[in-house]
Amino acid sequence: MLSKRQQLILKLVVDSYLEAGKPIGSAAIAELPDVAAGRSTVRAELATLEHEGYLTHPHTSAGRVPTDSGYRFYADALLASGAASGRPGPAHGSLDLTRMRREIEDALRETAAALSRMTDLLAVATGPPPSSAHIQRVEALRLQPRVVMVIVIASNGAVTKRVFNFSRAVDPGLVEWASSFLNERLRGLALGARMTGDRLTDPELGPAERDFIDELRDAFSVLEEQAASDLYVEGAARLLSAEHAPDLPRADALMRALERRANVLEVLRSTLDERSVFMWIGDENPAPELRSVSMIGANYGLGYRNLGTVGVVGPTRMDYATAISSVRNAATELSHFFESVYG
Repeated sequence: MLSKRQQLILKLVVDSYLEAGKPIGSAAIAELPDVAAGRSTVRAELATLEHEGYLTHPHTSAGRVPTDSGYRFYADALLASGAASGRPGPAHGSLDLTRMRREIEDALRETAAALSRMTDLLAVATGPPPSSAHIQRVEALRLQPRVVMVIVIASNGAVTKRVFNFSRAVDPGLVEWASSFLNERLRGLALGARMTGDRLTDPELGPAERDFIDELRDAFSVLEEQAASDLYVEGAARLLSAEHAPDLPRADALMRALERRANVLEVLRSTLDERSVFMWIGDENPAPELRSVSMIGANYGLGYRNLGTVGVVGPTRMDYATAISSVRNAATELSHFFESVYG
C-alpha cells in the first residue's frame, strides 16, 4: 500500500512524463510546489516506487519513467477521483450522433473517426454481435412504377436496403401485401438467408405473389454479413505519426494485429460484461500483439444489455484523462443512438 506522499510523487512523475516524454529526477520533483519534502526524501521515495515496480529508469539516467504498473495506478486514480469524468473540451472536438441516419454502420464509423480526432489516437468500435440478433421489421416500398425497395431492420440496429428493378410496372397492392407477408413470416427470426428461405416458401401463394416474393429473396442474402459489423478502425495515421513514433517500439506488430482484425474483435467482444470504462496497459493486454500499447474502452448499449465496445489504442505514454473521458462520452452517445433506434 503506497503512502499518500508516494502516491503524490508517482502522480507527479507520470504527469511530467506524459507532458514531456523525458525521465524526471528527484531534484525536479522536490522543486514542485505540491511536494513538502527535500531531495533526499524524494530520492528515497523514488527508489521505493521503483522497487515496488511502479517506476523504472532507462539506461544510466538518474531520472525515472512510469512502468505499466505505474500507468495503471495513475489511470485507476483518475477513474476513482472522477478527474476524467468530464466531457472533452472544445480543443478536442466533440461527438454528436443526433443527426446521424439510423444505420448502425454510419454511427459506428463516425464515432470511431470522432474519437480518433478527440484523442489523436487510433480509435476502434465494434458492432453488436450477430448471434442474438433477429429480424425486427421488413418494409417493401414502391419508389417508382417499376422500382421497389426492401428495407430490413435487425434487432441490433443493423439496416439493409435493396432496390429491385422490374421489367414492368408493379401493382401497389402487391407491394403492400408483400410487406405484411414478409413481416409475418420473418419477424423474430435469427439473421441469415438460410433461415429465411423456408419461411418465404408457401404452396398456397398464387403465381403472382410467389414470383414477386422470389424476386425479393436477395434482400435477405447479405443481411447476416452486414449485421455482423465487425471492427471499425480510424486514426492509424495519427497513431503512426512522428509525434507517437518514439513511444511505439512495436508499431509493426500492432498494425499486423489490426489488419487481421479477428483477434482484436474477439478480445473486445470478451469485454461485453464490463459495466464501466476498462483499461489494458502494456502487458495486461490479452492479445500479445497489443502488449506494447494501452487500450481504453467502454461498452455501449441499452439499459438491459451491452451491445458493443468503443475505445482507443495508443502508446502507454498517453493522455489518460482525455482518453478516458472521450471513450466514456463516445459510449454514452452510442447508447443514446441505439435508444433512438429502438424507440
